[in-house]
Amino acid sequence: MRILVTGGAGFIGSALVRRLLDHGEHEVLVFDKLTYAGNLNSLASVSDSPRFSFVQADICDAAAVQGALAEFRPDVVAHLAAESHVDRSIDGPDAFIETNIVGTFVLLNQALRYWSGLSGEDKARFRFHHISTDEVFGALGEDGYFTEETAYDPRSPYSASKAGSDHLVRAWGHTYGLPVLVTNCSNNYGPYHFPEKLIPLIIIRALKGEPLPVYGDGSNVRDWLYVEDHARALQAVFERGSVGETYNIGGGAERKNIEVVRAICGILDRVQPRADGVSYADQITFVTDRPGHDYRYAIDASKIQSNLGWSPSVTFEEGIERTIRWYLENKSWWQEILDGRYATQRLGVVRNG
Repeated sequence: MRILVTGGAGFIGSALVRRLLDHGEHEVLVFDKLTYAGNLNSLASVSDSPRFSFVQADICDAAAVQGALAEFRPDVVAHLAAESHVDRSIDGPDAFIETNIVGTFVLLNQALRYWSGLSGEDKARFRFHHISTDEVFGALGEDGYFTEETAYDPRSPYSASKAGSDHLVRAWGHTYGLPVLVTNCSNNYGPYHFPEKLIPLIIIRALKGEPLPVYGDGSNVRDWLYVEDHARALQAVFERGSVGETYNIGGGAERKNIEVVRAICGILDRVQPRADGVSYADQITFVTDRPGHDYRYAIDASKIQSNLGWSPSVTFEEGIERTIRWYLENKSWWQEILDGRYATQRLGVVRNG
């Protein structure tokens, strides 16, 4: 198939692109604005493939979207382009509304126009796959799981903007007949993860001998999904999923934030111990909690497991060690980011007055 991946130079998008080009004969067009989190170095291993192409453009630019669709003629639009960091959405929600809601609206309109002009097998084969987050569902207590039927209850500017985009996609499916698919995933981690997110942030700050910030008391719980497992799931959905359906994708690996941080410290103590012999855990520092910090997310992924035969193949213990070793072996990838775009400073602190 021919697959247009918006946001394909980002963390999850690049993992999907690498999978599609390394495992099969798909042709891929990456459509990416290359904002601060977009990184073509994440695609270096596949960029020489004759089945890979790239266009730098904004999903809010209708003419650019229309042109890419007309020239590449995709069978699938895998829509991952999004502003995605909760802390940044607290500091500056404008970009989240513009990209996640307005951008998705522009993309849907152009995809509908393109699909309406297809015929026969080309029209029957086309899919618009919107990749979203479990954060649209709000927060859980000690028990329970998010399912595909869970009511939306977004709590941050980021999750509200993703909820809005989810609703737009389903509306275009219901009203105009556009063949849409929606997936909502839990927290991803793995190689090529931008260092503003918890796991790469902790790894990099630990290696630099800096304090390891943990929000509140570290008791907030997330379900962790290895990014390459997520890429397999996305491929399963747009290849075999039923039009109009939603699929939740989770790793089945709930951990408190403090448990994640201590696991990272423990592995680093073993594979690259500090010169002074002290544990990296001594660098842990509890800081003022994020405003409106959701307590717990957990995914019920039984639908995609039973309907499409997907399940996570990488345990958290395996994945976190793979991730740490990748960051140790690929310092040049993240050092360039620290030097030019983001130096692991605190984001998302509400300042009154």
